[in-house]
Amino acid sequence: MTTLAGVPAPARSGGLHRHRDFRLLWAGQAVSAVGSNVTAVALPLVAVAVLDASTFQVAVLTAAAWLPWLLVGLPAGAWVDRVRRRPVMIVCDLVSAALFLSVPAAALLDLLTVGHLLVVALGAGLARVFFETADQVYLPVLLRPEEVPEGNAKLHATQTASYLVGPGLAGLIAQLAGAVTAVLLDALSFLVSALCLGRIRAVEPRPGRSDDPTSLRREVLDGLRFVVRDPYLRVLTVFGAASNIGLTGYQAVLVVFLVRSAELPAGLVGVLIGLASVGGLVGAALATRLARRLGSARALLLAALLTGPPALLIPLAGPGPRVLWLVLGGALVSLGVAVGNVVKGSFRQTYTPHRLLGRVTVSMQLLNYGTIPLAAVAAGALGAAWGPAGAIRLMTAGLALTPLILLIGPLRRRRDLPATPA
Repeated sequence: MTTLAGVPAPARSGGLHRHRDFRLLWAGQAVSAVGSNVTAVALPLVAVAVLDASTFQVAVLTAAAWLPWLLVGLPAGAWVDRVRRRPVMIVCDLVSAALFLSVPAAALLDLLTVGHLLVVALGAGLARVFFETADQVYLPVLLRPEEVPEGNAKLHATQTASYLVGPGLAGLIAQLAGAVTAVLLDALSFLVSALCLGRIRAVEPRPGRSDDPTSLRREVLDGLRFVVRDPYLRVLTVFGAASNIGLTGYQAVLVVFLVRSAELPAGLVGVLIGLASVGGLVGAALATRLARRLGSARALLLAALLTGPPALLIPLAGPGPRVLWLVLGGALVSLGVAVGNVVKGSFRQTYTPHRLLGRVTVSMQLLNYGTIPLAAVAAGALGAAWGPAGAIRLMTAGLALTPLILLIGPLRRRRDLPATPA
C-alpha cells in the first residue's frame, strides 16, 4: 500500500487515534462544529429576541447561509482540484472568524441589523463551500483508502455530537449572557480550527495545473458528467436533494415555532434541539458496523427509512409533554441521517477517481445543498401564511416519502456498493 505521494505506508497500530495529523484535523473540526451549531441556534435567536425579526426573515437567514452552493459551488470544486487544500481551509476559517466577530462588535456599537446578519450568513456560507469541498478532498490525502471509512465515521460522530452540545450550549449562553455572546463562541472556534490545521505536518502533493484558460469550464463539465452518468451517484444526489428540502424546511422555522407557538424559553429550545440530535451520535458510531454487517447498500436503505417516516412525529410537538414528540422524531431522523452520511461520504471518497473528487463532490452538493436555500425560503413563506406548525407539517410529510427515491436505482438489488466505477 502506498500514499498519494508514492511513499510506502506502513501498517498503523492503534487506529486513527495514533495518527497525529488526523487528530489535529479531527480536533479542529470538533471545536469548529460545536461553534457552528451554537450559531445555528444563536443567530436565529439574535434575529428573533434582539431584532424582533419575522418568521420569513429568520427563514431567509437560513437560506443565505446555503445560497453560495448554488452561486459558486461548481467552479469552487474545479478550483479546489487545482490547488493544495489545507491553505484553502485555513483561509476559510479565518474569514469565518472575522465575520462572526463582527456580530458582537456591531451589537456593542448598537449597529446590529437583520441585514448585517444576512451578510454574515452569506459570507460564512461562501467560506463553507470552499472549506467543505477542500476538506472532502483532503481527507484521502491524510489517510489510506481503507482508513477513510473510519476517518469519516469519527469526523461525523464528532459533527453529530456537536448537534447535541452546540444547541444546548447556545441556549445556555443565550439565557445567561444573551444570544449575541453565543455567536462570539463560534468566531473563536474557527480560530482554533485554523490553528490545528496549521500544525499538520503532512506535505500535500501539488495538483497538476492547466494553462488553458478554457479548461476550468471543461473540468466543471467533467465532474457533472461523471455524476449524471453514474447510476449510484446520480440516485444518491437526487435522494440527498429531496431529503434536504424536508430537513431544512422544518428546521428553518423550528426555532420560531418553539419560541412563539410553544412559548418555550431560549435555554430550553437549545436543549430540546440538542436532544433531538442525540440519535445522530448513535448513528455515526454504528454506521461502519452496520455497513459491514448488513452491506453498505442495505445500510443506506435502512438509513433512508429512519430519515423519512419518523419525521412525521415532529409536527406533533407542542407545549408541555408534547415537546417529547420533537425529541423522539428528531432522534430517529438524526440517526438515519448520520448513518447515511457516513456511508455515502466514504463511498464517494473511495469510489470516485481522486483527480475528479472535488468536482464530483460539488456537483453532488450543488443539488444537495442548492435546494436548501429554496426550501428555507419556501418554509418561511409557508410559515408566514399558515404559521410555523403548518410549514413543519408539510415539510416533514415530503421528507417521509423520500426513501422511495432509492428504490429507483440499482441500490435495491445490491448488498454492497461497488468499489470502483464500472
